[in-house]
Amino acid sequence: MITFISLISGSSGNASFFSDGTTKLLIDCGMSGVKLKESLAAIGETPEDIDALLLTHEHIDHVRGAGVVSRRYGIPVYATQGTHSALDAGKIDESNIKIVSDAFEIGDIEVRPFEIPHDAAEPVGFTLTARGEKYAVATDMGVMTRTALDSITGSKKIILESNHDLEMLKLGSYPFPLKRRIMGELGHLSNETAAKTALHLVRNGTEHIMLGHLSKENNRPEIAVLETYNLLSAAGVNVGKDMTLQVADRYKPTSF
Repeated sequence: MITFISLISGSSGNASFFSDGTTKLLIDCGMSGVKLKESLAAIGETPEDIDALLLTHEHIDHVRGAGVVSRRYGIPVYATQGTHSALDAGKIDESNIKIVSDAFEIGDIEVRPFEIPHDAAEPVGFTLTARGEKYAVATDMGVMTRTALDSITGSKKIILESNHDLEMLKLGSYPFPLKRRIMGELGHLSNETAAKTALHLVRNGTEHIMLGHLSKENNRPEIAVLETYNLLSAAGVNVGKDMTLQVADRYKPTSF
């Protein structure tokens, strides 16, 4: 049985769990070792049973507990060369790092990294193919590029970034340089872009979309869902029947 769960999701921390029933993967670890153990316990899992940790990029909200967790539990860490080089020195034991650039397999799961436009050293998203079906984690991008869109198209379930509401961001308290970074091509996806991406995905077979990495200051779960819901509905998609739409919780596990 496939298990795909967002453990935490948002600007303060991100981590997801994926399993085909045999192999168990952690995608990012933007939380402490203690918090990870608690989150996994909430879904009936333990850190000792994690087979690999996949890192999308080196920002702290994605790697906060990566070093401690990998050392404490002997979990191999898969990352691009750029992500590895940009991590704090000594954060992860060199012998435990697996440098990736192309598709690879962990157990019976095919993992395929794809380039994403973000202000990090060599950031990637991941698609995970198990039991003949594809799943994806696609967050932390300033724009939805053709490469990223082609990579995630055909996913059965996806955690898709819907970081900010443009008007909330423009009128909010963030300093202008930070606003410009978030809205820029190496920043984060807006609700509007997430909605357009969701429509494309649903038209190409996606059945479940979980909106993730929401900003605490510049978004609200109900606003993010409504933007995507309205666009899907206007295009004739029966949300709840043709597909499901939900938001990943900021602090606790969310299952599809």
